Amino acid sequence: MRPYKQTIKKNILATSTITTPLGDMLCAATSKGICLLSFFNSKHLEKQIEKIQKFFNTEAIPAHNKYFECLQKELDEYFEGKRKEFTIPMQLVGTPFQQDVWKILQLIPYGEKISYKDEAQLLKKPNASRAVANANGQNMISILIPCHRIIQKNGTLGGYSSGIDKKEFLLNLEEKNF
Repeated sequence: MRPYKQTIKKNILATSTITTPLGDMLCAATSKGICLLSFFNSKHLEKQIEKIQKFFNTEAIPAHNKYFECLQKELDEYFEGKRKEFTIPMQLVGTPFQQDVWKILQLIPYGEKISYKDEAQLLKKPNASRAVANANGQNMISILIPCHRIIQKNGTLGGYSSGIDKKEFLLNLEEKNF
C-alpha cells in the first residue's frame, strides 16, 4: 500500500460571504488583510480567485478570518450612510501599475466623482487614461477601493464590472449621504 501524500500549504486564503443591500459578495483574506471583495455576479470572479490563489500559493477555502466581522461592520455602516472611509487592512494583488492606480482610487473623497483622465493626471501619467481604466476594471476589492467613483469625461457613468446598476446605486448612496 502506498502512503497518501497530501501537500499542505502554509498560506490560508479564507473566504466568506458578506451581505449587502446590493446582494451577497465573496470576500477573501489572508492574515494581513482583505484581498478580495467581489459580487457573486462579477464576470471576473473566477479569474480573480485563481489569480489570488496563485499569488499567495494557496487554495481558497471557506474559513473564519479575523477581518471578516470588521468588514461586515464597516460595510453595514457604509450602506447606512454612517461610514465614509474604510479602515480595514487590505492586501492588493496586482502589478505595480495597478496597485498605484488603486491607491489613487482610495484618495477620491466619498461622494465625489472624477474622470478616467483626471485619475490618470493624479497618477502623473496624463496620457494613460485607457491603461488606468483597464486597471480599474481589474480591481478585486469592490467598494473599499472605490472604482465606482470614476466616470466618463462627458459625465456618463461608464462601465463597472459588477453591473452599471450597482455603480449607480453606490454613487446615489454617497450623493445622498454626502
